[in-house]
Amino acid sequence: MNNFQKLIDIMAKLRSEQGCAWDKVQTHETLKPYLIEESYEVIEAIDEKDPAKLKEELGDLLMQVVFHSQVAKDSGHFDINDVIEKISSKMVSRHPHVFGDAKFDTPDEVKKQWHDRKKEEGKFRDSALEGVPKELPSLLRAHRLQSRAAKVGFNWEKVEDVFEKLDEELQEFKEAVANRDTKEIEGEIGDIIFVLVNISRFVGVNAEEALRKSTSKFVSRFRYIEIKAAEAGRKLEDMTLEEMDVLWDEAKTTEPGHKV
Repeated sequence: MNNFQKLIDIMAKLRSEQGCAWDKVQTHETLKPYLIEESYEVIEAIDEKDPAKLKEELGDLLMQVVFHSQVAKDSGHFDINDVIEKISSKMVSRHPHVFGDAKFDTPDEVKKQWHDRKKEEGKFRDSALEGVPKELPSLLRAHRLQSRAAKVGFNWEKVEDVFEKLDEELQEFKEAVANRDTKEIEGEIGDIIFVLVNISRFVGVNAEEALRKSTSKFVSRFRYIEIKAAEAGRKLEDMTLEEMDVLWDEAKTTEPGHKV
């Protein structure tokens, strides 16, 4: 028995009458949070460049795929073999330059034909924006939607034009703050973030990734402040902002790639 079949059999046992009380009652809906969590733990392992952790987290993510497939099998819809067959057929169909006689020499050519194949499959029946999941993180969804619109020509000509739009949105935000209009403030902040995503996309940066890395950097630097304060026998609440800023700057010097 190969390892993959072993995993399938384990999942089937867990879902059986003689299996686990928790596993037996799970549905696609109840499993959604775990699927999301495991996906982000894979990303975290990649960011940490930890092969051992990545191996473990990929296993956890694979378990979610097998779990959902077993739930579907128990409902009489499909099983893991159907899932594998579907993705295998799709990969062959969308790579005619590998499994057929088509010729695409650049990554851009490959991406274009991939998009064309999806259109042929009926993925974009009514709108170029179809197929971008609403459940994606907002920054990533904005990036994907803007990219889709750009493919059909709805795009800025140069990044400087987007800078002008950002200046415009910042001015509107300041006016909303001056007016103390909470609903308007919320709308303008959303517009600013959306434009920033557009700028990120324009210069080849994924805003979701950029913010996630900056957030991790913030956590690391803030933890440094907490640790140093504790070593000095002090509480953050009793420190001045200036004192914390000194430790913040110290934290920067401990980071890989820091420039003196």
